Amino acid sequence: MSARAATATAALAGFVGVLVLPTAAEAAQKPGAPVVIAHRGASGYAPENTLQAIDKADKLGFDWVENDVQRTKDGRLVVIHDTNLARTTNVEQVFPGRAPYNVRDFTAAEIAKLDAGRWKGAKFKGARVPTLTQYLDRVDHDHQKLLMEVKDPALYPGIETDILRVLGKEGWLDRDHIRNRLVIQSFSAASVRTVHLLRPDITTGFLGTPAVSDLPRYARFADRIHPGYGTISSRYVASVHALKGPHGKRLQLFTWTVNDAATARRVAGLGVDGIISNSPDVVRKAVGGGQ
Repeated sequence: MSARAATATAALAGFVGVLVLPTAAEAAQKPGAPVVIAHRGASGYAPENTLQAIDKADKLGFDWVENDVQRTKDGRLVVIHDTNLARTTNVEQVFPGRAPYNVRDFTAAEIAKLDAGRWKGAKFKGARVPTLTQYLDRVDHDHQKLLMEVKDPALYPGIETDILRVLGKEGWLDRDHIRNRLVIQSFSAASVRTVHLLRPDITTGFLGTPAVSDLPRYARFADRIHPGYGTISSRYVASVHALKGPHGKRLQLFTWTVNDAATARRVAGLGVDGIISNSPDVVRKAVGGGQ
C-alpha cells in the first residue's frame, strides 16, 4: 500500500471505528524478504520511464521505482533509458533525417513533442518523455521512493552536479528524502564516487559485479552493489554483506532484472536485500517481497 492509501485507510478506520485488515499486498510480505523495486516504473505493464509507469507501480502497491536520467542538447535533464530515442519514441517520424537520434542531439522542447507510449500499446498513445522535474513531482505525488540511475555519464560531463541541482530545487535533498526515499546508482564507478564526494549523505549504488577482491574499494563510496542476477552466488552475496559501506552500515546487494517467479525465489534464497523487476507483482508473489 502506498503512503497515500495507508493514510486514507487509517482515517476511515478511525471514523467508523472498525478493525482494518491488511491489504493483500501487505499480507503477502514476509519478514526479512527482499525489497522489490519497479524497474523503470512498472515497465512490464506501462511504457518504461513514463509517468504512467510510476502510477502503475503505485496502483500495484510498490513504493520504490527506478529510472534513468540523461541530458538534452540544451542542458535539461530527462528520464529515458536508451541514449538513442528511436526504440521508445516516434522520433523517426517527427524528426526524419535527424539520425542517429541521440538524446543529447535534441532539445528538451523537441523531445517533449515525441510520443513515448504508443510503442507499448494504443492505450498509451500520447505518453511523453518526462523531464526529471516532472518525474520527481509525480513520485512525490504518489508518495513513492526513487532509485535513480545516472545513465552513461561519460556522455554528459558534469551531469552529477546537474542532477543534484534539480534534486535540491525540487526538495529532494531534505532529511526525509535522503534518509528514506532516494538512492543514486550508476554503472560508472567514477560517477558514483562523484555523487558521494558532492553529497556524502546520499545513499549510492554501483551497478555491476566487482571482483570480490575489489569490493573493499567500492565500499568506500557505494552503500550498495547492484549486480545482474546471472552473476551472483550465495558466496558473492556473503562477501558483499561482510563489508561496511561509507555510512558505516552493512553493504547491501540489490539484483536486476528479475521478472519470473523461479528466478525471484532463487535470488531470494541467496540472501539478496532487494530485487529490481519489470514485473514487481510477480516477484512479490513469489518471495513475499517488501516495499
